[in-house]
Amino acid sequence: MAENGEEKLLAVARHIAKTLGHNNNNMADDILQIFSNFDGRFSRENLSDKVPDSDPRACAALDHSLKSLDRRISHYVSSDHPIWADSADSASFLDAVDDLVAALSEWSHLASDKSVAACLSRAEDMLQHSMFRLEDEFRSLMERGGESFDVTRPYTESTQNNVPFDSEEDDEEVEDEVGGRNGGEEEQIPVALPVTDYDIVIDALPSGTINDLHEIAKRMVAGGFGKECSHVYSSCRREFLEESLSRLGLLKLSIEEVHKMPWQALEDEIERWIKASNVALRILFPSERRLCDRVFFGFSSAADRSFMEVCRGSAIQLLNFADAVAIGSRSPERLFRILDVFETLRDLIPEFESLFSDQYSVLLRNEAITIWKRLGEAIRGIFMELENLIRRDPAKAAVPGGGLHPITRYVMNYLRAACRSRITLEQVFDEYPKLDDRVASTSSLSVQMDWIMELLESNLEAKSKIYKDPALSYVFLMNNGRYIVQKAKDSELGTLLGDDWIRKHTAKVRQYHVHYQRSSWNKVLGILKLDSGNGSAGPNGAAKTMKEKIKLFNVQFEEICRVQSSWFVFDEQLREEIRIAIEKILLPAYGNFVARFHSVPELGKHADKYIKYGMEDIEARLNNLFKVSSGSNGSRK
Repeated sequence: MAENGEEKLLAVARHIAKTLGHNNNNMADDILQIFSNFDGRFSRENLSDKVPDSDPRACAALDHSLKSLDRRISHYVSSDHPIWADSADSASFLDAVDDLVAALSEWSHLASDKSVAACLSRAEDMLQHSMFRLEDEFRSLMERGGESFDVTRPYTESTQNNVPFDSEEDDEEVEDEVGGRNGGEEEQIPVALPVTDYDIVIDALPSGTINDLHEIAKRMVAGGFGKECSHVYSSCRREFLEESLSRLGLLKLSIEEVHKMPWQALEDEIERWIKASNVALRILFPSERRLCDRVFFGFSSAADRSFMEVCRGSAIQLLNFADAVAIGSRSPERLFRILDVFETLRDLIPEFESLFSDQYSVLLRNEAITIWKRLGEAIRGIFMELENLIRRDPAKAAVPGGGLHPITRYVMNYLRAACRSRITLEQVFDEYPKLDDRVASTSSLSVQMDWIMELLESNLEAKSKIYKDPALSYVFLMNNGRYIVQKAKDSELGTLLGDDWIRKHTAKVRQYHVHYQRSSWNKVLGILKLDSGNGSAGPNGAAKTMKEKIKLFNVQFEEICRVQSSWFVFDEQLREEIRIAIEKILLPAYGNFVARFHSVPELGKHADKYIKYGMEDIEARLNNLFKVSSGSNGSRK
């Protein structure tokens, strides 16, 4: 019994030495030495004598085993019919491959023996042929699995209507369905179908096919052909993704091609890019990740590598387009579409972080974040270009009638439209530190808007100096100032500028009004002023003075009304405020003058000869000031 126990103990020791050191003879020697030092019974002689370097019987057994495996495997390797068409055949072939891999593993530690090495060489050749056939079966299964997908659903698309910056209308957002065109010639490639719900995962292949692929992948990895298996898998799935993006309407464009595109064509391409990106990052890529994990279950490195190879090309295509937009023209009218690209990529960053976080694909995640930040820089650059546009707008030709200047209309409608994306813009501008302590409690976007308004006001003040008539320059400032305030009020722009800013600029418009009134009507009011000392000149002198005054009033009033009837005040409320203010100072003064005129005996009898305007006539003439038809220059929009 004791001898049997010792023999079993020695057998265990031999097994441990053989198993742990089968790939490294030096390691086996080290293990034997450790056993020998531990217990004399485990001497190298006792153990090594039991594991001979060359055993003819063992070689014969290996040769016999390989011949049996060769008959089993060659039957399938040489077959013209798909092995996986019959579940019994596929199971038998996999069993034979398993036995072959096990045999190689078991005998590889004796590869130094020439007889064993020759057998192992045959086994490795047999394994290679088996792997090639498994690779073919793997590819065939993936292609056959795709045939169950319907790729003929029609694809329709619509475009978003764009509203010019000088329009008061809100932008209309049209949500398009996502889809693909009829596939026709290449229906063997499974393609993502049109979807509107991004919170789904598609089963790219039937469950049974996935299980079969996993079984093949498991053998190919065990046989040392994991990279080859990954390559076949990736090439098939990569084709699926590329075709899917193509059917979503997305073109493969270089950065140079994007930059050369007409703006309208680029707008349409951005719309398609947004939808393709959402479908790719929310549906296609997660589905591919899920498929990789199922096919390569238990082999995380192979799964990660395969997923990266499948998605890299499509992800780079999407990112390159966004990058081309980011480094392209910074013309102000491009802001709104670049905001769309920025917001889309921002919202997809969590998907990039969850999908592309392993060692093989982390660079894609980092590139997505870099391009997203670059888009933010582009948006800031566009606002700098807007500032330059305002600065460069020349103060040459005056707007007829002191009307609304095109730069005012453009800038205010532009900023109102931009501020509809206030949250996004605040995110963009808050990337920079505050400028100074004065604005420490204000968002960087508020500072930016305030600065643009200052530039616009300075530009308008310079333009007002073109007018030779001071009264007309104040009408110009009133019109543009009122428009600025009205556009800022009750909007996100006004919220950013603040109530104090609104009050300050409303007061500015009132001040322009006062200056206009003084420069236009003070001289007329001076004519109507009654001198208390006129009586000392005698009745004849007073009559003469009164006649001269009424004649001068008639001339100047007529001239003011003639000139200012061609001036423009577009805001109806402002026009009414100006008219009422003139009436309040002019009508009482004129009424007093006319009454005094009638009281002079020498004039009263012939008053109608000198008094050209009655009170109602004055009101009627004032009511015709600043009238403008809807089609006139500078219409209020």
